[in-house]
Amino acid sequence: MLGLYIHVPFCAQKCYYCDFNSYKIKSNEKEDYLINIEKEMKFYKEEFKDKYFDTVFFGGGTPSILKIDELRKLVNYMYENFNIKKDAEITIECNPGTINKEKLKAIKEMGINRLSIGLQATQNYHLKSIGRIHTYEEFEKNYYDAIDVGLTNINIDLMYALPNQKEEEWKETLDKIIKLNPSHISAYSLILEEGTKLYDMYENNEFNLLDEDTDIDMYEYTINTLKKHGYNQYEISNYAKQGKECKHNIIYWKCDNYLGLGPGASGYINDIRYSNIKNLNEYNNKINQNIKPIDEENKLNDKDKIEEFIFMGLRMNEGINLEVFKERFKIDFYELYKDVLDKLLERELVKLDKFNLSLTQKGREISNSVFIEFIN
Repeated sequence: MLGLYIHVPFCAQKCYYCDFNSYKIKSNEKEDYLINIEKEMKFYKEEFKDKYFDTVFFGGGTPSILKIDELRKLVNYMYENFNIKKDAEITIECNPGTINKEKLKAIKEMGINRLSIGLQATQNYHLKSIGRIHTYEEFEKNYYDAIDVGLTNINIDLMYALPNQKEEEWKETLDKIIKLNPSHISAYSLILEEGTKLYDMYENNEFNLLDEDTDIDMYEYTINTLKKHGYNQYEISNYAKQGKECKHNIIYWKCDNYLGLGPGASGYINDIRYSNIKNLNEYNNKINQNIKPIDEENKLNDKDKIEEFIFMGLRMNEGINLEVFKERFKIDFYELYKDVLDKLLERELVKLDKFNLSLTQKGREISNSVFIEFIN
């Protein structure tokens, strides 16, 4: 599988919890971005001329903040420079308030066939408290408009353990979204990242975080409730109706190749993991010098590749196939990790089913601790 990620770094406003590479939108910066993202595509055109992309993901930022003609330019550049499979999954991230029926219709006509809508919560006071600029009502209208124009493969992003959030409010959010019947739901526990407004607010004692036990209770409730309504948990934070798993994200979790374009984008090609320059001006300057805007690149050694394969693969409910592991790395997994595996099996943090090693529910709740065992 081969994926293409295109980063659009613009937002109407930076959310309080966000540490992604995004900036408040300015019209002149959009123009420069569109010129330079096309140039960056051309840098890779020859290298990928014989390859076909299985998935495309327009991420951000807020790609849907672009006007219809700007978005159409971006999509056209993609088709002019790369081979995209006819049945490719093509996703665009959207925020409520940046889309309407006309734009959604245009998005569908461009060949984009999957939406990922950032909602986070259904209570407007919670949305306001984390810096979202939309209401739940705006989201719901956008959602129904998308269905009306034929965009039915939709993910909804949700977040729990928000500042001052009660368990009942999270249950209410889940219930409302389940009734909308989207094909996919992503549900993440809030993580405070240094450098974000929410982190500073917490440091200033403006709110308390929920305790770990409550966070785990909310997680377990999420898994059980969504399962009852036909959503299969296929990754730590992702749930899908049958056949609606996000193919693009699975490329990341299976350590397959993907090309990342745009300021701050990362990619993984032929054992080289790289990331682009984040600063928009520096990104533009590098491209204007006819140089790939790469900030950092690392060629993974065998140890790196093995560790990535394990902790990315264990994020998925299906886990990692030990026969595939042996075929890929020419070494027996049990030989390499006997002591770790025995310890984790004894603590019931992982389970072994024929050739598949996966996390148990108990293991998912403390997944980072499990991953560290393998790295150590």
